[in-house]
Amino acid sequence: MKGARAGVALLACAALPFILTEYQATLAGFVGIAAIAALGLVLLTGVSGQTSFGHATFLGLAAYTTAWMSRYGGWPPLAGLPAGLAITGGTAFLLGLITSRISGHYLPVATIAWCASFFYLFGVLPGLGGFNGFGEIPPLFPGITRGTAAALIGVVLIAAFLLCANLLTSRTGRAMRALAQSRIMAESLGIDTARLARSTFVLAALLAGVAGWLFAHVQRYVSPAPFGLSASIEYVFMVVIGGASQLAGAVIGAAIVVLLRDQLTELLPRLLGSSGNFETVAFSIAVILLLHYAPRGIAPALFRGRGSALPDRHTVALPTRAMPADGALVLETTALEKRFGGLLAASGIGLSVCAGEIVALIGPNGAGKSTTFNLISGALSPNAGSIRMLGHDIQGRGARFIARQGLARTFQHVKLLPDASVLDNIALGAHLRGRAGMLRSMLRLDRGEEAALLHTARIHADRVGLTDVLPDPAGSLPLGRQRLVEIARGLCLDPCVFLLDEPAAGLRLQEKQALADLLRALRDEGMAILLVEHDMDFVMGLADRVAVMDFGQMIAEGRPEQVQDNPIVQEAYLGGVA
Repeated sequence: MKGARAGVALLACAALPFILTEYQATLAGFVGIAAIAALGLVLLTGVSGQTSFGHATFLGLAAYTTAWMSRYGGWPPLAGLPAGLAITGGTAFLLGLITSRISGHYLPVATIAWCASFFYLFGVLPGLGGFNGFGEIPPLFPGITRGTAAALIGVVLIAAFLLCANLLTSRTGRAMRALAQSRIMAESLGIDTARLARSTFVLAALLAGVAGWLFAHVQRYVSPAPFGLSASIEYVFMVVIGGASQLAGAVIGAAIVVLLRDQLTELLPRLLGSSGNFETVAFSIAVILLLHYAPRGIAPALFRGRGSALPDRHTVALPTRAMPADGALVLETTALEKRFGGLLAASGIGLSVCAGEIVALIGPNGAGKSTTFNLISGALSPNAGSIRMLGHDIQGRGARFIARQGLARTFQHVKLLPDASVLDNIALGAHLRGRAGMLRSMLRLDRGEEAALLHTARIHADRVGLTDVLPDPAGSLPLGRQRLVEIARGLCLDPCVFLLDEPAAGLRLQEKQALADLLRALRDEGMAILLVEHDMDFVMGLADRVAVMDFGQMIAEGRPEQVQDNPIVQEAYLGGVA
């Protein structure tokens, strides 16, 4: 289906020189150039959640590089493409070393700062024509017409669109979406979030670089104006109007902004009787109205996002790790302590979990259970104490390293990709079990591996009873079933120890019984399970041992019946009922 649509689009591009006037072809070319740049911004902002107001800078770097080489160096325009991409990619990599670790409002402020810096740099560097720029830049090919240039730009846009679409339906694409939702969750699945954010930043810059190369040789004139802050904001307008979450939003938004700007630039001064940048005001009003009536943009309102295709049941699943010997000590904490300022959230925590054992950690709200989970899984670093897994010290090694050792976890507050399918959410847990990177995914060289990842995800979806909802958005499920998605996602990591934070919350009785049966089966397979749970009937009928926390300290540990009869536990948590 994707190939058929691409073929139709290519035929449409081939027809452009014959059906468009020179003026229309010029507009079509600029729409295509803007759409290529906007594709990068969709990946950066809409998919990975990194807001940038400096995107036009990367167009400028590539445009100035190829313009200077061809105008003053005598190089052919094609030579300017790799040179421009090298400078653009190198600059983006250096900027990404800083910006990939910045979040919140600091990131857009940082992008505004370097966008302004490069704008003035383009204007003052010797040999670049100052703020007036320079022209007489050679065209893409001698004798090329506007219509042929528009057709060529259309082909480049189609190729860029297909490459990006391939990327988003891969393990790397799922990891990119996880960046926008929760980096804590992504790190717990073994995803190197800083590296992936930086790679996405560079990829977006390279797409902008391709657009800048085309712009220089189609416009045949460069100056700082098209690459300043106002231009960057215009690209943000494109993806917001079109829909930042879908690639189609880049094309739709680029067409709307470029065509409206062209019409409004002429129409508004005539209507208002004076000159000025009235189109900026019009765009601002349009964006405000759009955010009110269609906050996710036009593309999501027109098209439903496509998740990964359901895998063939005959696909071979991924190999599994050998479990530790039954009864072997898998996880152990000693004198674990965590302070938040003057608050002692965990003190002297000693826990152990063996292969083929289920240990429940219980206690009232605020007892420190989730803090203990975060310490064990690497989301937090302890102030004192030790954590050992399979005989190795994992204290302070970080969630990504610990996940690689075979520890999976769920969260007290469910962390999913709400707009992604259930299948894609579960497959995210198998990220560490794949090897294909960005380039292989974009070129579809990862299809065998991807089929195995998705088949493994389907197997674990079957185990938790989610087969009937695999294509559905995970955010559309009730809370209880969202927790099952998290459990299936954790199983995809192929763990030897599984930390479950309130797994039965929100489940109906039959679902709890099915979950208990699943956890017993995992225990019988040799998995070590540590769970936090408030449902005492669920815990006492399932756990082999129970540990009780109160005010950040361990107050009791033993078999379920021993803990139930403990007067200290009854007073602190069980309300005096044995």
